[in-house]
Amino acid sequence: MARGKIQMKRIENPVHRQVTFCKRRAGLLKKAKELSVLCDAEIGLFIFSAHGKLYELATQGTMQGLIEKYLKCTRGADDQVADEANDNQLLDPKEEIGMLKNEIEVLQRGLRFMYGGGAGTMTVDELHALEKYLEVWMYQIRSAKMDIMFQEIQLLKNKEGILTAANKHLKEKIDEQCRTANIAPMLTNIQCPLTIQNKIYQF
Repeated sequence: MARGKIQMKRIENPVHRQVTFCKRRAGLLKKAKELSVLCDAEIGLFIFSAHGKLYELATQGTMQGLIEKYLKCTRGADDQVADEANDNQLLDPKEEIGMLKNEIEVLQRGLRFMYGGGAGTMTVDELHALEKYLEVWMYQIRSAKMDIMFQEIQLLKNKEGILTAANKHLKEKIDEQCRTANIAPMLTNIQCPLTIQNKIYQF
């Protein structure tokens, strides 16, 4: 029986998502190693989990060496991108205003399209642009959510440390009180005479 086609979308169940991540990560690392051996290729691979844990693979040499080699190869491309960015910054103000108006119009039509249950018409290019905007928003929302979760985890760790210190302090106080309570009966057992036997006070 043939397996059903897997839909390329985020797995909502966290357990299934973690299991799939572990299996596919192992498969990806295995394929990278096989490609390096078969084709004598240098492969560097970074994987960050949803919780921020890093997994990396350098098939030849070290990851630092691969990164340095990558930076040397892309330095010219970065310079070209910087030049293009500078050219974009020098756009005519009217052209920039026109581009912003078009983006706003696409977003407004997209909102009406989504909240109206698909009412209205949008071209394929407009839907494609809207899809890109949504992908960027989803990435920013998930990043903000992860930052908030990390902050909450850090706060919980700080509270745990405070409670642990307070618990230790209370335990030391209780131990001290217990030691004092054990000494007190010993003091009460000491016999002290009520009369002073001294010849000076005898008449």
